[in-house]
Amino acid sequence: MTRSATGPAGRIAGHLGSAAAVLLGAATLAFLALQLIPGDPVSVLLGPSNSGSPEVRAEIAREYGFDRPVADQYLHYLGRLLQGDLGQSYQLQRPVRSLLADQLWPTMQLALAALVLAVVLAVVSAVATAGRRPGFRAVASVWELISASTPSYWVGIVLLTVFSFRFHVFPVAGAEGFASLVLPAVTLALPLTGVLAQVLREGLEAALEQPFVITARSRGVGLTAVRLRHALRHCAVPLLTLTGWLTGSLIGGAVLVETVFGRPGIGSLVLQAVSAKDMPVVIGVVLLSAFVFVVISTVVELLYPVIDPRLRSA
Repeated sequence: MTRSATGPAGRIAGHLGSAAAVLLGAATLAFLALQLIPGDPVSVLLGPSNSGSPEVRAEIAREYGFDRPVADQYLHYLGRLLQGDLGQSYQLQRPVRSLLADQLWPTMQLALAALVLAVVLAVVSAVATAGRRPGFRAVASVWELISASTPSYWVGIVLLTVFSFRFHVFPVAGAEGFASLVLPAVTLALPLTGVLAQVLREGLEAALEQPFVITARSRGVGLTAVRLRHALRHCAVPLLTLTGWLTGSLIGGAVLVETVFGRPGIGSLVLQAVSAKDMPVVIGVVLLSAFVFVVISTVVELLYPVIDPRLRSA
């Protein structure tokens, strides 16, 4: 294989091909789910609380092509997705794409704030405790284990009780201003912090035993500088991989957090859609989640050679 075939253009083409395959798989599973649900597919799309007039039912059947063979329905469905048409929520009387667009920004704010907070706390905890005395390290390990294993809804309720109901520091609910973002972001970040800090500490301790640390120390570089400039960079690729994987799961965590704190967002929308059996919205959220996961995975893989130049020739 020539070098050009495995260069940056080849890797980008490979990532785009993999991303397209994942999105096609998610779209196909969503289509199969709609086909396999027992009952009239028009009634499934309308939901249990909306019978629809004969004209509306005929329009839905025509729009989705339910009078055609399944293969034609599938191709018609994929064609609509390629045009950005995610269907209509007949219970909310709005296009699914519009509903998702309205709720996406609050969830992105929450996810980004939680991600930044989790990475900062994990790096501080791991750098401060890696290779230290066993007692000091054990204390950090205990709080990381607790934060990683405690359910988010329980953490959220505790934070609300203390900082909102008792001391009135932060608002109880809503998404107005920075103050309303603090407690939800902390709630969503704590489980990620525990996992990231444990993995990063193990990587740092392994890196601190490498010969390059002795070389740097012999040149008069301080231990803290060695950790931050050399050992931390050595662990950046595993940390980036795990961070990307956990970021893809933030939408699932946002369902509980947005419900506890009464915030708008994709989590609240999907909970409402599942409760009302609003299938077009549920399918739209599934496809959006797959798209977000694909984008994050692609960005993470493209960052590998930037962080570790040795991977550019791999």
